[in-house]
Amino acid sequence: MAYIDSGFIYKGRIEGSNGGGLLVRFYSLVGFLPFSQLSPSHSCKDPSKTIHEIAKGLTGSDISMKVIQADEENKKLIFSEKEAVWSQFSEQVNVGDIFEARVGSVEDYGAFIHLRFPDGLYHLTGLVHVSEVSWDLVQDVRDILSEGDEVRVKVISVDREKTRITLSIKQLEEDPLLETLDKVIPQDVSAVPDSLSDSNISDIEPLPGLETIFEELLREDGVDDVRISRQGFEKRVVSQDLQLWLSNAPPTNQKFTLLARAGRQVQEIHLTTSLDQEGIKRALQRALERVP
Repeated sequence: MAYIDSGFIYKGRIEGSNGGGLLVRFYSLVGFLPFSQLSPSHSCKDPSKTIHEIAKGLTGSDISMKVIQADEENKKLIFSEKEAVWSQFSEQVNVGDIFEARVGSVEDYGAFIHLRFPDGLYHLTGLVHVSEVSWDLVQDVRDILSEGDEVRVKVISVDREKTRITLSIKQLEEDPLLETLDKVIPQDVSAVPDSLSDSNISDIEPLPGLETIFEELLREDGVDDVRISRQGFEKRVVSQDLQLWLSNAPPTNQKFTLLARAGRQVQEIHLTTSLDQEGIKRALQRALERVP
């Protein structure tokens, strides 16, 4: 119980194994380390080995672990190697970091990914949610990722209290819509394809949620007018959620371009303002924070 309170890392001798985990010598006691609490480094070292073969290979060795349960009444003493390696390596993981990694288990909601550290071992595991796997609409993660696949991932959040790492694969790739935006909504109006509409601007219905955002933007100092100028339709659905961003297109007569997307529909918005690009970003952020 003192080891739990202190979070002390214990170097435990593996004395054997059973169907569910490893038997660990703790002074005069023998505790249990479930297979689920092993570091991913063991399975990644030799993916062809079964968990029982890995356990047999660990017998007689000392590994770092933490006590996670000490129940005297029920005579339970449970260890975790995962908790120990989190303490040792999590400080090396920060938002924005990019890791070479290997896919572990794949679930309906995403994939667990093992991160490779400079020593060549896979010490920690993070989750790539299904929405962060690809810019394409993913129906089944298993269509894209399989256990053992080598991937590159970006760290998008680290919850040190809950020992959770959230990762993204798609953020290491360009949004395909941004790459082809000039084809969807060309800057040259004379080249507007059939998929665009700019002749009946008043008939264009704003995407759900846009009108409220427009109202909030008009409350910002320096914003004089916000209106939809054109709309187009992408060939594929990237996201059903409303996405809004400031185009890098240079302003014309104090008019900046915003782009909104939901489903296949893309709308070009002209923002008339005396603000510069950074000022618009801050105004947009404040407006979005006020939208319920």
